[in-house]
Amino acid sequence: MFPMGKPIIALATPPLKGALAVIRLTGDGVFEIADALFSKKVSGIQERTIFLGSLRDENGKTIDQVVLLAYPAPRTMTGEDVVEVMPHGSMLIVNEIIASFLAKGCVYATRGEFSARAFYNGKMDLVEAEAVNDLINATTVEAKDLALQSLNGASSKLIAPVEQEIADLMALVEVGIDFPEYEDIESASEAKIIEGATSIIMKVDELIKDGQEGRIIKNGVNVALVGEPNVGKSSLLNALLKQEKAIVSPIPGTTRDIVEGDLSVHGVPLHLLDTAGIRDASDVIENLGVERSEKAIEEADLVILVLDASREELTIQEKEILEKAKKKKLIVCYNKEDLAKKRDDKKLYISALKNDVQPLKEAIFQTLSLSDDAFHKPSLSNPRQLSLLRKIKEEMLSAKKEAENGAGMDIISLFLQAAYNAARSLLGKGETNDLQDEIFSRFCVGK
Repeated sequence: MFPMGKPIIALATPPLKGALAVIRLTGDGVFEIADALFSKKVSGIQERTIFLGSLRDENGKTIDQVVLLAYPAPRTMTGEDVVEVMPHGSMLIVNEIIASFLAKGCVYATRGEFSARAFYNGKMDLVEAEAVNDLINATTVEAKDLALQSLNGASSKLIAPVEQEIADLMALVEVGIDFPEYEDIESASEAKIIEGATSIIMKVDELIKDGQEGRIIKNGVNVALVGEPNVGKSSLLNALLKQEKAIVSPIPGTTRDIVEGDLSVHGVPLHLLDTAGIRDASDVIENLGVERSEKAIEEADLVILVLDASREELTIQEKEILEKAKKKKLIVCYNKEDLAKKRDDKKLYISALKNDVQPLKEAIFQTLSLSDDAFHKPSLSNPRQLSLLRKIKEEMLSAKKEAENGAGMDIISLFLQAAYNAARSLLGKGETNDLQDEIFSRFCVGK
C-alpha cells in the first residue's frame, strides 16, 4: 500500500520542451511548503484559488514566473490538499522547481500514486481508477468515450444489481441458519436458491459478453498475417497501413522477423503482425522467423491466411496453417485477385498491390461480431474485471448445483459468500462476512 499523507510531487506533462509544464503535488503540508517557495501565501485558503507569482528555490533565488493552482481538501482529486504549478516548459526550469520542493520535504510520487490516493480516500472506486489509465492509453475516439464512461462511474453501476442480488440470497440463507426460531422471517429454500442463482448468472453472462466487446474496442485485437512466402503479406501490410512499412521483394523469405503496425477499422484498433512466410526453410535465420510466425498465430486474436489467387489448390503448409489457426477467429483472403483463373463468390478477393483491401477491412470488422451498441455501452472490460465476473459466475453455478443436489444451506452459503466477495472486489471493496443489515431488514416491524 502507498504511504498516505506524505507530500508527493510529479511532473504531470511529458518530460519534453514546450510552452508550459504542469507539476502536481498532493499530501499533508503542501500548502505550507508552497508558502516557503512561492511569492504569495497559499495556506489558509478555503476555496480553489489561482495565483500568479514567482517561485524561488530553497535559497531564495527566483526560478520562474508561474501560475499556481491550489485546491484545499477534501474537494480534490486525491481528497488531500493539491497544488499544481505551471511554469514555462523548459525541463531545466521544471527540474529546478521539483528539486526545490524535494528540498522542502516532498518526495517523488511513484507510478499511479495520485490515483491510488484518490482510491484510498474514497474519491473513486477501483473501476474508476483503472479508467484513468484507459483514458490515457486510448488510441481511438471510441476507446476514449468508453473510458470516460467508466471514469464517470457508469461501469461501476453495472455490478451493483448483481452484488445486491447475491446479498439478498445470502441474507435468506443466513436467516435460516442463524435465526431458525423466527417464523415470520423469509428464509431460503432450494427453489429460491436455484431461481436467484439463475437470475444472477444470466446478468453476469451479459456483463461478460459486454466486457469482451468493450475490451476489443479499448485495447484492440492482435491480427497475424500468415501464409507462404510471396503471397503478398508484406504488400498487404503496407496497403492496410497506407505506408511502406515492410520490405516487398519477389525473393522468397524476405521477411525474417515480425513486422508490426497499427490502424483503426470502424473504431476498433488493430495491431497487425506481418509474419515470415511459413515453409520448410534451410536458412537458420529464416527458420527462426518461421518459428516466430507460428508463435504469432498462437498469440493472435485474429488470423488472416493470405493465399495466392492464381493457385487453386492449398499447399501442405497452408493446410497446416489452417489446422493451427482453427481455434482462432480466422479469415482466408485471396490476394492478387487479377491473377485468379476463376472467381468464387464465396471467397474473399483483394489486391494488395492495387491497395484494394477495403473488402478485407470489412471482413475483419464483421468477424469481430461487435453489437451495434458496444461502442456506446459502459462495460467491465479489463482482465481483472472479467476474471472477477467469471469468478462470480463460477461460484453461483456451484451454489445452484448444490441446491439442485439438496446440499445443506451451510454449504451453499460458502459459494454465495465467495461470489459476493468477488463482486465487492470489482470496485475495490474489502471482503466481508457482515450481512447483519440485510438480515435484520427482513424482520417484521417491532422485532
